[in-house]
Amino acid sequence: MITRLYNYWYDIKETLKDEKGQGMVEYALIIGLIAVVVIGVLGTMGGSIEAKFQDIVTALTTP
Repeated sequence: MITRLYNYWYDIKETLKDEKGQGMVEYALIIGLIAVVVIGVLGTMGGSIEAKFQDIVTALTTP
C-alpha cells in the first residue's frame, strides 16, 4: 500500500517536472509580444508610412 502511494506520488512529481514544452511557450510569447508591438507601431505611424509610399509612387510615375 505504501509502495503504491509512493509510486503514485513519484509519477505526479515527475509529470510536473516535465519541461519539454517550456521553450515552445516562451517563443510563442515572444512572437506574440513582437506582433503586438508591430501592430501598435503601424497603427501609430500608418498615415505617415502611407504618405511616404504615395510620394514614391508619384515620383516614379511623374515624367
